Amino acid sequence: MRGVRRTMLGELGIQDLMQQAAIYAQTALCKSKWARLAGPKRCAIRPIPPFFARRAGEKRFPHIGLRKRRRWLSSSQSSNPNPHMKPIRPLLCLLLLSLPALTSQAAEKAFRAGASAVDITPAKWPVSLVGSFSDRQATKAWDPLHARALVLDNGETRLAIVVVDNCLIKRPLLDEAKRRAAQRASIPADRILVSATHTHSAPASKTWSAIGTKASPEYLEQLTEGIADSVKRAEANLEPARIGFGAAYLPQHVFNRRWHVAPKAKRMNPFGRTDDIVVMNPSRSKGLLRIPAGPTDPDLSFVSVQAKDGRPIALLANYSLHYVGGVPAGGVSADYFGEFARQIARRLNAPIDGRKPFVGIMSNGTSGDINNINFFDPKPRKDPFVQIKNVASDCADAVIRQHEFIEFKDWVPLKMQQRELTLKLRKPTPDVLANARKFQAAPSDKGLPPRAKAYADWAIRLHEGPATEDIILQAIRIGDLGITSIPCETFVEIGLDIKARSPLHHTFTIELANGHYGYLPTPRQHRLGGYETWLGSCTLEINASEKIADTLLAMLADLAK
Repeated sequence: MRGVRRTMLGELGIQDLMQQAAIYAQTALCKSKWARLAGPKRCAIRPIPPFFARRAGEKRFPHIGLRKRRRWLSSSQSSNPNPHMKPIRPLLCLLLLSLPALTSQAAEKAFRAGASAVDITPAKWPVSLVGSFSDRQATKAWDPLHARALVLDNGETRLAIVVVDNCLIKRPLLDEAKRRAAQRASIPADRILVSATHTHSAPASKTWSAIGTKASPEYLEQLTEGIADSVKRAEANLEPARIGFGAAYLPQHVFNRRWHVAPKAKRMNPFGRTDDIVVMNPSRSKGLLRIPAGPTDPDLSFVSVQAKDGRPIALLANYSLHYVGGVPAGGVSADYFGEFARQIARRLNAPIDGRKPFVGIMSNGTSGDINNINFFDPKPRKDPFVQIKNVASDCADAVIRQHEFIEFKDWVPLKMQQRELTLKLRKPTPDVLANARKFQAAPSDKGLPPRAKAYADWAIRLHEGPATEDIILQAIRIGDLGITSIPCETFVEIGLDIKARSPLHHTFTIELANGHYGYLPTPRQHRLGGYETWLGSCTLEINASEKIADTLLAMLADLAK
């Protein structure tokens, strides 16, 4: 009988337990001494031990023999106490005392999600674009820019993930956006992750005096407000939800852009040296290419959130692809990140209007050395936006193929951790500094190495600037999924290393999150040289990638406990 009772308590839901507790309570009242003195007819119900039926309200005693059934009925109709009820009184007290806690726990374990997309397309034109070594002006939008937010709440933790259609955003602006968001929503600033997609067709979020790009003060305020508002709106859209995650294999759009090349293909760097072992985006002329300097990550990871009725709420994807490009001059564009958001909504037949429209989100993985150019099999340049749509379509199709196999859960553990890591900043050597001062003083670029003046300016700023930098690292656990964030254009090897060593079932990294500190190569890649390792392109110490990865893995280990 005890085994049966334990099975019942383990298998029945809260509502069933409440029904059975009510039966126990009324039975105990009828069988108590003062109730027997009043007579059996005063009893409100006939005692029905629940271990004799599958559920309250079903046919009684479906698996009890006729003799036992008659014996139990006769005893229940007599004025004598039912011997079966004696061991139940302690259980009754335990049940009644624990029911409030059980129902409270059930309420706390409710999982909710909300999403929003706030339009951050410039309200005032023209604006300077970022993503090249010269100022480019935009006077219109080829497609809208958004700050897309996803808020998750499991009753214990509430957090927000925001992905912004911008090339890169410095920490001071993001800190202010988080501060505003925390004031307006019930989410602490250290539970908000904000990243940039790295589209190269978005307004500058800071002034780059070395290349003549000036950020618009009006747009900086619009951007800050848009990020904060996206969190507030996503929180306002919270509703009971289910969540699942998956990953697709999509290798055909990611290529390592750093190559070992023939000696004659090497180039002079901005410091007047030709000792780089590898070259970024080398010439594809026959006989010049040797081997790529690093791997790629073909995983397209995603988190899918549905309402209880199956209506899609949001889908957050992550792919290690720098960007696609092919955007005409003169306008802003969200690149393939925005196109994916539109296409995945169509694939899921999701509502794109109304009070709670679906929000598709594509975040950037570890793509500091990855692009969309196939150096082995070069193709002719396509018309504007064609390749953007091709990549976005393939990404959406890959997600949909895996989407039907994911297991949605009504509740998952949800945790987040944030740490600040102090790293040294790189400093120019005496000869690099001397050349930088000479290049900076030159009246023009004539006779100087390519981009010499821009890198001279950055080298001098690093020499005169602080010795260290405090960066924000974040780690999130969603069930068996881990998400880490790095505020750099992160080399793919680092993301692969974190995936391989993570204590969670699957992990992906969102780069350009919570700030921007240039490229993040590994020490091995630093020794190879190339654009991404140049002083100015990369500002953090040589071993920064190892310290960052180790810190994030320690955070994931804490969250996995």
